[in-house]
Amino acid sequence: MKTLDQIIKQDPVYLHDWSKDKKIGVIGDFEDIYLSKAQYEQRDLPTGNKDFWLERKAKMTEKLKEWENVNILFASYGNDNYEGEAFVLFEKQGKLYEVNARHCSCYGLEGQFEPEETTIEALSFRLVNGSMGANRYADNEFANELKSFLGI
Repeated sequence: MKTLDQIIKQDPVYLHDWSKDKKIGVIGDFEDIYLSKAQYEQRDLPTGNKDFWLERKAKMTEKLKEWENVNILFASYGNDNYEGEAFVLFEKQGKLYEVNARHCSCYGLEGQFEPEETTIEALSFRLVNGSMGANRYADNEFANELKSFLGI
């Protein structure tokens, strides 16, 4: 099993719906912004409402500052069959945290970023002895990737 320092030094892993937009995708989903990385980085007005786009960009800029010290290490989100499940592992001020969130077809992840302090040992136990990362939806299974990331 890897140490916390080893895990922190690795490149972050973003799976499934967050593989393209990375941290911006995570923030966008949890903060109800829903702006892709490409839309955020775009300089010219995309098709649609300019005021709405500028408002979303400003909100994302604000949230990026708030999340500046959230060092996302591993993140997975899948929303097949109109339901979604997400897992985020991050480091902040030398401590390890996880977020588990889910939603039905009516809502998204907004308002569910509720970090819980965790340990590598606790994650390892749940991965090896439980069903963590083994999702009923094929598009959000991440157990093997997380085991590899943690060196289990």
